[in-house]
Amino acid sequence: MAAVSAASSGVAQRYASALFELARERGALDAVAADLDRLEAMLAESGELGRLFSSPIVSRAEQRRAVLALAEQAGLGELVRNTLGVLAEHRRLAAVPAIARAFRAKLAELRGEVTAEIVAAAPLAAEDLAALEGAVARFAGRKVRLETSVDPALLAGVVVRVGSRMVDASLRRRLQQLEQVMKGIG
Repeated sequence: MAAVSAASSGVAQRYASALFELARERGALDAVAADLDRLEAMLAESGELGRLFSSPIVSRAEQRRAVLALAEQAGLGELVRNTLGVLAEHRRLAAVPAIARAFRAKLAELRGEVTAEIVAAAPLAAEDLAALEGAVARFAGRKVRLETSVDPALLAGVVVRVGSRMVDASLRRRLQQLEQVMKGIG
């Protein structure tokens, strides 16, 4: 399983690198990043689209036609549309989220930014996000781009991941720690 994951990660890196270089040559890095964000949002909202991207039953030609029509309708730029066409031809549409992440990582590196993944128990208010961004920027020593998500299973608090470092300030984690302490007493 790890070999499959590593192979798909390599595929995503190669496609992201090619897309990144083309976008840089054309001065379209921000436009491509916005298109990829929009595409990922569409994938998150539509289970049918996700099934289309990963279905082995749908032929390559049908996938290509469908994904290009979708890209046109969504107003995605030429570079992303062409990339989707190539991905469909090579049965690599399922790699789109990994390609988008790799593209954003390359863009952040170019800009001297670091990406912080924030998982909160509930949506964070704008002022809380701003404070968190400032704290993470001071910790990282450079500009920060936040990627936020919500996981109600945390109960309260947040989990912040910057590179390989993680700070778990969630109520779930504190309860787990308390449980371990109580097991030691009994």
